[in-house]
Amino acid sequence: MSVRLKTGGRLIDRSQPRSFRFNGRVLRGYKGDTLASALLASGQTLLGRSFKYHRPRGLVGSGVEEPNGLVALGTGDQLEPNQRTTTTELREGMELRSQNHWPSLGFDIGALNSLAPRLFPAGFYYKTFTWPRSFWKHVYEPIIRRSAGLGPAPDAEARDPDSYEHFHAFVDVLVIGGGLAGLEAARVAGASGARVLLIEQTAHWGGRAAKDEQIVNGSPVDNLVEEIRAELSAMGNVQCRSRTMGVGVYDHGLVLAVENLAENASINDAARQRLWKIRAGQVIVATGALERPLSFAGNDVPGVMLASAIRDYLIDFGVSPGDRTVVVTNNDSAYRTAIALKTHGLDVPAILDARAGGGGALAQEARALGIRVEAGRGIARVLGGRAVRGVAICAQAGEGVVQEEIACDAVAMSGGWSPVVHLWSHCGGKLRWDDAAAAFGPDVDKAPLGADGAPFVSAAGTANGVWGLGAVLADSARVGAEVAARLRREGAAPRSVEIDAPEEAPMEPVWLMPQGAGPKLRAKAFLDFQNDVKVSDVQLAAQEGFASVEHAKRYTTLGMATDQGKLSNINGLAILSDALGQPIPQTGTTTFRPPYAPLTLGVIAGEAHGSLFQPVRETPMQAWHEARGAYCEPVGQWRRPYCYPVGEESHEDAVRREVRAVREGVGMLDASTLGKILVQGPDAGRFLDMLYTGRISTLAIGKCRYGLMCSENGFLMDDGVVARLGPESFLVHTTTGGADHIHAHMEDWLQTEWWDWQVYTANLTEQYAQIVVAGPKARDVLEALGGMDVSEARLPFMTWAEGALGGFDARVFRISFSGELSFEIAVPAGQGQALWDAILKAGADHAITPYGTEALHVLRAERGFIMIGDETDGTVIPQDLGLDWAIARKKDDYIGKRAQARAHMVDPERWTLVGLQTIDGTVLPDGAYAVDAGENENGQRNVQGRVTSSYFSPTLGRGIALGLVRRGPERMGEVLEFPRIGGASAMARIVSPVFYDPEAEATDG
Repeated sequence: MSVRLKTGGRLIDRSQPRSFRFNGRVLRGYKGDTLASALLASGQTLLGRSFKYHRPRGLVGSGVEEPNGLVALGTGDQLEPNQRTTTTELREGMELRSQNHWPSLGFDIGALNSLAPRLFPAGFYYKTFTWPRSFWKHVYEPIIRRSAGLGPAPDAEARDPDSYEHFHAFVDVLVIGGGLAGLEAARVAGASGARVLLIEQTAHWGGRAAKDEQIVNGSPVDNLVEEIRAELSAMGNVQCRSRTMGVGVYDHGLVLAVENLAENASINDAARQRLWKIRAGQVIVATGALERPLSFAGNDVPGVMLASAIRDYLIDFGVSPGDRTVVVTNNDSAYRTAIALKTHGLDVPAILDARAGGGGALAQEARALGIRVEAGRGIARVLGGRAVRGVAICAQAGEGVVQEEIACDAVAMSGGWSPVVHLWSHCGGKLRWDDAAAAFGPDVDKAPLGADGAPFVSAAGTANGVWGLGAVLADSARVGAEVAARLRREGAAPRSVEIDAPEEAPMEPVWLMPQGAGPKLRAKAFLDFQNDVKVSDVQLAAQEGFASVEHAKRYTTLGMATDQGKLSNINGLAILSDALGQPIPQTGTTTFRPPYAPLTLGVIAGEAHGSLFQPVRETPMQAWHEARGAYCEPVGQWRRPYCYPVGEESHEDAVRREVRAVREGVGMLDASTLGKILVQGPDAGRFLDMLYTGRISTLAIGKCRYGLMCSENGFLMDDGVVARLGPESFLVHTTTGGADHIHAHMEDWLQTEWWDWQVYTANLTEQYAQIVVAGPKARDVLEALGGMDVSEARLPFMTWAEGALGGFDARVFRISFSGELSFEIAVPAGQGQALWDAILKAGADHAITPYGTEALHVLRAERGFIMIGDETDGTVIPQDLGLDWAIARKKDDYIGKRAQARAHMVDPERWTLVGLQTIDGTVLPDGAYAVDAGENENGQRNVQGRVTSSYFSPTLGRGIALGLVRRGPERMGEVLEFPRIGGASAMARIVSPVFYDPEAEATDG
């Protein structure tokens, strides 16, 4: 039974008690406790159930490696499942619930699975849920869905009341890990004057070295920690952040870190977590090492813990996980746990050292304290189910013959240490196998490289596979100096230290205990405690042909738990390698991917939730539109006026009125949302020639040209008008929804393919307001404004000019999307509303009418103009739309040209653009399919086309549509059948897609 000791606990403040609830029971701890230490101190050793067998689960570790101590934290809107108790600080009033059991933690029906383990071997789901096929939907899938996950999902309607924030930092050196290695590396690098950021995932500095009570320069190691901390505090160029975990290292020196803000932060006065986006010139990974468990029968029983974790709870929190603890190990570090337990007045019945030669000086110290030390011994099995009652010991070199049973209530196990190489590996750092430590460590000759080809990630201390306090300090100083040198600076000199450390015996790898364990013992020796993966499962995977470590991982789910294999992977690799008869380095490792530990969705989103999830963008005239009763529709992130109903007018009537106003008089449209991208530089024309199907580089200054932009696969992705502003300057207009995407597309090609071209791009969409004045009276309105010559002679179609229009510094384009005489006037955004008002006033004598997007769509469809997103769906090429004229025949290349030469792209059976006119004048359903006249051999009617846009045309007084039809232009006059929902069909004739003004006479007024 675990208890809180009367004294001790260097991290807790006994003067500040904290109360919390676990499964409805009120428990108590102190400020400084983690949830795990507070639960242990309250005697709560059973915390949950495993995933597959629902076996009882208690704590194994004390940090981010913990796989079992997961709880549902909070209630209602603040419910968070699968919160790791070992890394969550205790706060007053916290609500905790255990997970993955029914009806209760103590009595779980799911535990029946463990009574028939042969029915649930590795990969059983691949073999079970395949037959009979009819069972999948109604039997297998519902069962799997109910069984999936460990904790309850939050209510889908709940809204997290906590707040989160993002923070950007730019430093020369980022040091991840605040143990002695990280502190020393930061000190040396910081002395060079470089900007240094040191982050540590816990609330305390010094790491594990502070618990080992070693003597440095004649005083406790804690003094050295405080000395270095004081030096760092005195450096104005060094910043230290505790409670901040590095979770991912990416290209170009980008590192993500998550900071848990002050433990008393509430939703009312502070953000709960902060996501750091750090750009660092150099990254030092000083993340230490993780202790490995041992694999023996019953190693998953609550009360079996890592030796280092037991020492942590004892020294940091004053908690004893048991009164009688048996220690089992293959290295000397576990002796420190035995000695600490003994000196705190607790009983250690025996230390079982798997090594035939036993331990070094620490073993002698343990014997001097009266602790029984047995060399060459191991555990055959643990006695007990929900708690440890004892251990049956055996010879490690044997097959598990029990020699003796020892009563105990806790087991401290240590299988050696593995460097934390995750962050090193995220950006391509390679690993090497260290035979002495039986672990993978960083291969310093294959470090992650930056853009300049030089290493930008370094490992220091035990994270670098260096062991022993003196060696760790020396290695960290060396790395700090090397990093400073890469920045062309000079770091501090190494620290001179004298360390009084006992001599340790070499570690001997132990992957299975005992080494000749039979099938019954192997079937109860666990590797992955959360997912119930056993030694026998990995051996079965190898037997069934899963020789790849990645395949074996997915077949057995080894390392796929929430701890991401931090405890299980190395042992699992060793078992797999043994089963395959090959060395561990040949088997290799699985891929280490970010994040290092799970993140909350809240901190990933930051402020991007609710109304800020996708902020609505507004043009300068948005308030005017809303005040005039405009009905708006979402277009990308904008809300554009769909129409402007007057009085009791319906939307349909409003659209028809607006269309007639443009055709017969004059209308005005807010076109500020259209993309406006500036492309400049000596290679700007060359660049645009590659982006567009037409030739842009030959465009004269003051002229405009319509262009099509395709993807690499040849499909049409955007269209728009390009204006040449100067010898090396172009303004690219895009669709409203395509502005950001097209700008990103440009930058993608510039940065990856044509990185040496001299081109600059800037998205100016929101820098300018743009207003369309269209209709037969459009020129009259602009002349009434005065100040610019907008005559046909001065401003012909597809040209632009700058000047003072009505007192506004404006750029006026003669382009048209309506088929009428049209001008697009661009002014700085701050003048947009004033210009809008001025145009309204100038056009009053001509009954100028604001029109919305739906009228715009009707106008362009009448004229046969295509709309991206309507006539295109990601599979349409320009040739399908009859836009061959917009493709420069003599151009050597453009993005998508080669793809358009593929056999499928030149197939004469492709669907191509036509006009569609119903026989009875009604409107075709948008998206309706045209079907063949007869049935095929399967009794089905194949489709031969579809409607892409369909409207009622007030100009023509009937329904019109554009569509894509098989060999469409060759079939003019044919009548097609379009089945309607409900059984009836509409009949439509194939006609020209240009319904109005085929000679384009209206464009010139």
